[in-house]
Amino acid sequence: MNTDHADTDHADADDPPLPVERIALTVGAAASTGVAAPGTAPGTAIGPAPGTDGTRCDRWLADALPEMSRSRIKALMLDGMVTINGETVKEPKTPVKPGARITIDVPPPEPATPRPQAIALTILHEDDNLIVIDKPAGLAVHPAPGSPDGTLVNALLAHCADTLSGIGGVARPGIVHRLDKETSGLIVCAKTDRAHAELSRQFAEHSAGRRYIAVCWGTPSPSEGTIDAPIGRDPRERKRMAVVSGGGKRAVTHYRVEKRLGLGASRIACRLETGRTHQIRVHLTHIGHPLIGDPVYGRATTARRGRLSPRGRDAAETFARQALHAAELSFDHPEDGRRMTFECPLPGDMAALIEALEAPTV
Repeated sequence: MNTDHADTDHADADDPPLPVERIALTVGAAASTGVAAPGTAPGTAIGPAPGTDGTRCDRWLADALPEMSRSRIKALMLDGMVTINGETVKEPKTPVKPGARITIDVPPPEPATPRPQAIALTILHEDDNLIVIDKPAGLAVHPAPGSPDGTLVNALLAHCADTLSGIGGVARPGIVHRLDKETSGLIVCAKTDRAHAELSRQFAEHSAGRRYIAVCWGTPSPSEGTIDAPIGRDPRERKRMAVVSGGGKRAVTHYRVEKRLGLGASRIACRLETGRTHQIRVHLTHIGHPLIGDPVYGRATTARRGRLSPRGRDAAETFARQALHAAELSFDHPEDGRRMTFECPLPGDMAALIEALEAPTV
């Protein structure tokens, strides 16, 4: 029996789950002064007084509970952890009014310290300051809900724990930038705080270079261009990102069609000027050419599927992830300033997809 699994099973069976903390609040009518009105009952939260249309619930809670960040409160609302007068409220901008009874359920924190795990890594370069890795698809960069372990961070802790930069905190040591779990390719991690700060500066100032290879539905027109469109939370589906008209962050992607793959798909190269969540996936969807295999943004029309050969159609419809690979990464070495450029070939699944898509439609 694997003793690691045995220990885990024992802990799950015998250790009771940590309780959810419930915070109960009542909106006070005299909250605008920041001082409780005479006779205010215990449990009344004092925060900004609701205006004519009512103060946003997330803003009111952030003022009433200064120990919690507004982003944390928004996340709890989106997860259905907040009620107003007994009704679950998931929209952060929902107004609150005097006398409203609000509850917020706060789950216990996830373990903050990842454990080392012996996970094989493809290392392209390593020195005293940094490590460059070819990350496979399916490997999350750091622990998160749904991926509590088995991540790149767990692997790095086993490989070089004593030298990883601590700037990212205990949950993300050494992590300078990220790749989506199902995106393959190059990522650099810092082994010293100085390297972390310098590499982070280069990514923030866009002097670090990143080139991706993607396979999308259809062929973008023009064949080369720039997508400059802000990205934020999709107002209709908060777990997705989208190009938004207001409130988003500037996002710029430069693309070039490298090759048409039959009549229904294309291989394209993308260079990032900014690095927003799901940026390439969202931008290509925005111009009508989502990535093949993308489970969130990648729906294809029947007409596009019909333009593929039977072999290509089968390959596209069964491709198990977004067809996106971080193929090139360049930056100035944080210690001596020399320009470093790394490239890695397409993984086998994307190479096989491209070959299938090129099959003649006969």
